[in-house]
Amino acid sequence: MTITSDDVIAVLGPADETLVAAVIATGATPAELAEAFAWASNDEALMGEGRRLPTGRVAALVELLSADDEEPDR
Repeated sequence: MTITSDDVIAVLGPADETLVAAVIATGATPAELAEAFAWASNDEALMGEGRRLPTGRVAALVELLSADDEEPDR
């Protein structure tokens, strides 16, 4: 199932159009985006549960979501 901008906004909330387009371009599913969002939001808790670090599209999404958080305010 191809992810849509509505799917991205449902998980992330209001988001920059560039980020939404980048997420869609990964070809991820809504489930992969939800998993990546959980990792980007609180990776310590997931590691504490003994979960393996994300790979593939989920890892790419985590990187995208984390990069968005790290940009300095202008």
